[in-house]
Amino acid sequence: MTADDSFARLNDDDYPAYTIGRAAEMIGTTPGFLRAIGEAHLITPLRSAGGHRRYSRYQLRIAARVRELVDQGTAIEDACRIVALQGQLEEALALKEQLRTRAHHPAA
Repeated sequence: MTADDSFARLNDDDYPAYTIGRAAEMIGTTPGFLRAIGEAHLITPLRSAGGHRRYSRYQLRIAARVRELVDQGTAIEDACRIVALQGQLEEALALKEQLRTRAHHPAA
């Protein structure tokens, strides 16, 4: 792996770059909070060769959305369900837009 390959990972939202401690610090929560989100199956951190959890920026954005809901008084299990459903809705709307665009502009 070259240095350029290593630096390219810094721009990859899915690269598991952050330890549980650093990830928790970045979103202003605790490692226990991140473990709870994992137990709810909302995010699944990758494991390092030594078995330590590693989180990506994408996963941290999801965790931050859950944290906002929990801070507003939503139970963590409910917050995880809400965020998962929001993600499914976003995907469905994006698919709908793709289908609409194809219907209006069929390939020649």
